[in-house]
Amino acid sequence: MVIKIDTRSAQPIYEQLRDQVVLGIADGRLAVGEALPSVRRLAADLGINFHTVSKAYAALADEGYIAIDRRRGAVVARAADDGFVPRFVGQLTLCAAQALCHGMAENEFLELCRGCYHQAQEGGTHK
Repeated sequence: MVIKIDTRSAQPIYEQLRDQVVLGIADGRLAVGEALPSVRRLAADLGINFHTVSKAYAALADEGYIAIDRRRGAVVARAADDGFVPRFVGQLTLCAAQALCHGMAENEFLELCRGCYHQAQEGGTHK
């Protein structure tokens, strides 16, 4: 899987990395049980600090997307449902509030949600 980091983005690099791994799992580019590069290896490949990769991997592990083992390293895990729905509802509620603040109609918001869902399945970001 190719990971692209935008150093000019306002989004922190560890979040960009985390998001790209989640997208890779969602669209099948990363399979359950697949090994991820070591923290140091990925940091060197991307030209970023290894603490940044470590922070991304820790977030992914906390959210159940990867499992980290001292011997095997980081591997894609079967996503656990523990706490996902409440976190997701919170994030989606914030997105809905932002849409309302910008005057977006409900049907437009729902259509964008649908489009983003299908785009994630197909590998990419919704425009």
